[in-house]
Amino acid sequence: MLQTIHDFMTGLPAYLVTSARVLLILALAGFALRLIPRALRRLHKMIEARQESAEDSRRVQTLSRVIRHVITIAVLVVTGIVILGEFGVSVAPVLGAAGIVGIALSFGAQSLVKDFFSGFFLLLENQIRVGDAVEAGGKSGVVEELTLRYLRLRDYAGNVHYVPNGAISVVTNKSLGFAYAVVNVGIGYGADIDRAAAVMRQVGDALRQDAAFGGRILAPIEIAGVDDLGESAVMIRCRIKVAPLEESAIRREYLRRIKLAFDKEGIEIPYRYLKLVF
Repeated sequence: MLQTIHDFMTGLPAYLVTSARVLLILALAGFALRLIPRALRRLHKMIEARQESAEDSRRVQTLSRVIRHVITIAVLVVTGIVILGEFGVSVAPVLGAAGIVGIALSFGAQSLVKDFFSGFFLLLENQIRVGDAVEAGGKSGVVEELTLRYLRLRDYAGNVHYVPNGAISVVTNKSLGFAYAVVNVGIGYGADIDRAAAVMRQVGDALRQDAAFGGRILAPIEIAGVDDLGESAVMIRCRIKVAPLEESAIRREYLRRIKLAFDKEGIEIPYRYLKLVF
């Protein structure tokens, strides 16, 4: 059977044989580009199922995306080289010329090279993962995508920021392990500081016991004490240890409850006012 196919191909004109080979190469490349993502998704699900925490799962997701992009580029490059060989183009001179051109372009593409190296180390050191809330390159938001070239963030207002990896010198990740909901509460100078602190603790304990919020709070409230003597208020600072990305929701609910509790206890939350004496 194979000998028959070989004899048939041998009898065809050279351009038809080349065209058939090119079509076969393109078909195999298309099959590989369809098969590889499916295989990577299955592998990703298998590895993700073995992870012990959501943080490790996000890391696996980020790495799988980058690996998929790299493999796709590799398949396309190999396909192009093989097709050039079918048309009689010698690959060695092309690769040599590409090396020379690459050296020339490297002087004008230093920022691009820097982006790739920075992105590689961001992934290797597990500094950023998809789903993390971070500050990087002067922008902040939730990570939607991390490639070897750029970081894509979406902020609270829905704006999308593309930050080149080479522009990232400091990363502030708010999603590693836990976070703190830090709250500053102002009371009047005439109020009892110890009583106010006790009420703040009571509100924090009640919030932790609430079924809707307790699962997101990891430890009892910490009352740091008086943090500042302002122009019109004594500032008491506290913080609540919470699960990643939950600090804003817990802080808002705590402030709502502390306002109701202070009103009930008659503890003044002062505001600036102007007193005129005639």
